[in-house]
This record gives sequence, C-alpha cells and structure tokens, in this order.
Amino acid sequence: MPQVRIVARNFMDMVAALPAAKLDKLYDSSFICEAVLRSLPPLAKKYVLQMLFLDSPLTAKSMEEWVLPDGLSKHKVAIDRLLQLRVFMEVNDRKKEPSYKMNQKFQSNMQKYLTTGGTVPREPMPLNAAVRLPSVGELETYAMEQWECFLLQLINSSQVDKSTSFSSSMMRAFQRGLLNSSRDNEAPRLTENGFQFLLMETNAQLWYIIREYISSAEERGMDPTDLISFLLELSFHTLGEAYSVNTLTEVQRLAIKDLADLGLVKYLQGRKEGLFMPTKLATNLSVSLSDASSRKEGFVVVETNFRMYAYSTSRLHCEILRLFSRIEYQLPNLIVGAITKESLYNAFENGITAEQIVSFLQQNAHPRVAEKMPSVPENVTDQIRLWEADRNRVEMTPSHLYEDFPSKDLFEACCDFARDYGCLLWQDMKKMRLIVKGGLHQQMRDFLRGQR
Repeated sequence: MPQVRIVARNFMDMVAALPAAKLDKLYDSSFICEAVLRSLPPLAKKYVLQMLFLDSPLTAKSMEEWVLPDGLSKHKVAIDRLLQLRVFMEVNDRKKEPSYKMNQKFQSNMQKYLTTGGTVPREPMPLNAAVRLPSVGELETYAMEQWECFLLQLINSSQVDKSTSFSSSMMRAFQRGLLNSSRDNEAPRLTENGFQFLLMETNAQLWYIIREYISSAEERGMDPTDLISFLLELSFHTLGEAYSVNTLTEVQRLAIKDLADLGLVKYLQGRKEGLFMPTKLATNLSVSLSDASSRKEGFVVVETNFRMYAYSTSRLHCEILRLFSRIEYQLPNLIVGAITKESLYNAFENGITAEQIVSFLQQNAHPRVAEKMPSVPENVTDQIRLWEADRNRVEMTPSHLYEDFPSKDLFEACCDFARDYGCLLWQDMKKMRLIVKGGLHQQMRDFLRGQR
C-alpha cells in the first residue's frame, strides 16, 4: 500500500511559494530580509555577503570558480535556493551567458542593516510593578501546555479540560487532511496524515499548522503576505519581553489572539492596554528545521522484553504512545505499556511506518538511555521492522472468480480480454477457471453478454 507523507516544510518554503510580486513586497521589510538571510544554507549566505555591494551582475561561470570541484553539488543547492526566494535574479548578458544579480529591495535593506545595525520591530514595554511578567521558563511551560491543549482539541475534543477559542471553521481548516469527515453520529477519525503528524517533532507540527493557518487567511479576509510578514517579524522580538498590543495593526491584533491559543504568544491584560509576550515557538519560526529541532529531553524507556515506560504527566504523550503500543496502566507521572505485534499491526493499518515509530522512540528516549548506543534495544527495532515486512509480504487485491464456462472458446476469449486490460490474475486451463481484478468485473459482464 503506498504511504502518504506529510512534508514538514519550514517557513521559508512558504515564502518561496509566493508569487513574485508578493515576495518582492515582503522584501520592503528589513526584518523579512534578515529572516531570509538567516534561513539560507551556509554557502548561500556567503554568496549573499560577497555580492551585497556589487551593482553589476556576476556570471554563473565566475561563481562556480568560487568553489572546489567536490563542492559543486552544494553550490547548486545554494543557487537554487537563492533563485527560489528571489534573492538572486537570473539575467542574460549580451553573450547570452547566464548571470546573477541581487534583488534590489533585498540588497538595499541588507546594506542598511549591515551599515546601521538595524532596528527592533517595536520597543518592549518598560517594567511595571502592577503587572507581573512570567519568566522565560514559565513562558516555555505555557507554550507547551497551550500547544498540547491545541493538539488534543485537534484530534479529540473530549480529551481536553478547556477548549481553544478557535472558531469551528478555523478548526476545520487545521483538521483538513488530518481527520476524515465524520458521518452524522460518528466521531472524526485520524487519517494516515493525521497519525504521521502526531509522530512529528513539535517544530515540524507547528510549521504544518502555521501553513494551514496562512493558507486559510483569505477565507477570513486577511492577506497571507501580511500574515507571513507579521509572523516573521515576531521571531525578532526578545524572549521574555512584553510588547503593547496598541502597536499592532488591525490584522495583527486579530492574529495575536489566534497565536495565543497556539502558544506562540502569551496575552496579558495590563492596567491601560493589552500586552503580548512571544514564546520560544514564535522566536524559532524563521530558523531552519534542523536548527530548531535541537534535542529536547526525552521521556521513553524501552526494554529488551518490549516493555515501555514513559515518564510523563502529559495526556498527549499517552495518546501518541497508544498509536503503536498497548497502554497497560497510567500513574500520575508514569505511563506503562508494551509494544506488541497487534498494536503495531494497528499502527501499520493506520498508515504509520516502522521507521516513524523507531525514529519517535529514538528522538524521545529518556536521558538515562539516550546516552547509550543504541538508545532503543536493537532486538526491538529489528522486530518492529520485521513485523512491518511480514505484514507487507501479502498484498490483498479485490478480485472475481469466473468458472463453469460453456465452451473452451469463450473461456479463452475471456482470458484474452482480461489480459488485454492487464487484469488477469490467475487461470486454470484444464478446469476453465479464471480470476480477474475486481475493477474489471462490470466490463467482463458486458463482454460475456456480447458473446451470447
């Protein structure tokens, strides 16, 4: 069965997908330019800085001379990324030789940024004794709690104590592709994409949700370009500082309420005005997936007897582990379960692969076992892969059996008919029986009627 994959694209992939006019509009902001520069591969950053103060185009051949022969593959990746983001524009000189020139808006803003040091998006509010600001640690705890609450609401609203304030239309936009549309009296079920989504890293999940949030912006009367600009701008705010809501535009004020539900910002009510504080989820938005996915402390211990112990108080962790294991009991800070053939077969049936399960267990290994090599016992990872291979050995194909043919000529004609369509699965010449794929059944019936 072909596997569906969710692609965990980062913010810059969404930026690169914008039409040229909207992308150029984004480069009016120096913060966007800096965010784009920050996200580039190392070699691409080097090219930008080398060409930043060049006014004339540089030939592609000249740029290839900047790298050694074994670095040409990285050179191509860097150039492709710069062209996708319209940081470089491809031009042809009189000799029709391809050359590259930097986007004028991007170049101008980055020159100002490097020579003047740039400015902050907005000034933080001065400390006020009347309002106690949460610490950076408290902000991180708040962000994770909000994110967990949102994910539980997304997959099963009965699992949460408090629901988010997202409208039903917004929740449907987030659930698009993750849940099957339910019948009248039936709860929605997770799709293959939904199961895979839950096993992703938090940053990959966040980017998927943000992408859906931006994609549905026009339905809410918001310009996706303004939304992208604001979200990237948020990543340049200082973690732990509070900012006034009065400095936001109307679109940004509407967005900040949604972002608070997602855990990207914490909303505070001051004496005279509202305040917001970006969390680590927001400040990580403009960095690449590999940079943002720094190792977090794990919680899972897997033993060689397939027993599993998860040191966590999170109901979301329990729901995720239930996707591929049998949960036996749950204590206040400990989840005990076992990885069984039946639980894995259920996971495979839902579209989760063995590699995804192994990767999840390795990435979330408890610190006591994370230092060991391997962090998950080899007999467990090998058996998970073997059970998947065992399940995939037999392929089920809907089919129809035809027998009791009145003549050998009709039997051979039907075999030829099925063979021409590539739907003949099996035939027995002596007993005049054949099996064809189920999709050919109606055409076969029509063919038999025509032969009478």
